[in-house]
Amino acid sequence: MLNHGTLSPLMPIAISGTHCAGKSTLVDDLIERLPYWESIAEPYHVLEEEGYDFGEVPTLEDFEAQLTRSLQLIREQRQNVIFDRCPLDFVAYALCLADSESFNVRVWLPQLREAVSALDLIVFLPIDNRISVPLSEDDDYRIAVDEKLREILLDNTFDLEMVVLEVTGTREERVRQVLERLSHRKH
Repeated sequence: MLNHGTLSPLMPIAISGTHCAGKSTLVDDLIERLPYWESIAEPYHVLEEEGYDFGEVPTLEDFEAQLTRSLQLIREQRQNVIFDRCPLDFVAYALCLADSESFNVRVWLPQLREAVSALDLIVFLPIDNRISVPLSEDDDYRIAVDEKLREILLDNTFDLEMVVLEVTGTREERVRQVLERLSHRKH
């Protein structure tokens, strides 16, 4: 059996998905199985720790700040790192806002291309109805972001060079799918 803690060094991977999709749980489960790896908190939490003041309702400015911080975090890290969120998550969120016409994704494309090419793998977690979602969450927005992420990641609407793995199933099945992919990557 492969010892996942001793995989040869990898470029970072990012876990992507709408809110309440199980991203943080998957990151925690992977880190438990990959003890020599490090997890990087999602940009929202990083920015909050750095003093950024988020409003109660997320704005385009909030998502652009998270996108900027996400791109910076990827530039800072190189090997055996799992990011809780991918920069493309924030693009999807911005494109699903009511004022999405104010978001010019083309301006961000050069930085996005650089960031996703620095990732060995993007793991996409679609909505799973087994995961309970707090009633306070805007389910229509959550579904819209999930659909937009499908377009961006699986249909590759921005023609990015990236490797995307969609994982589904139970917690253990999701972990197994990611570990399998990591162990079969090209060296």
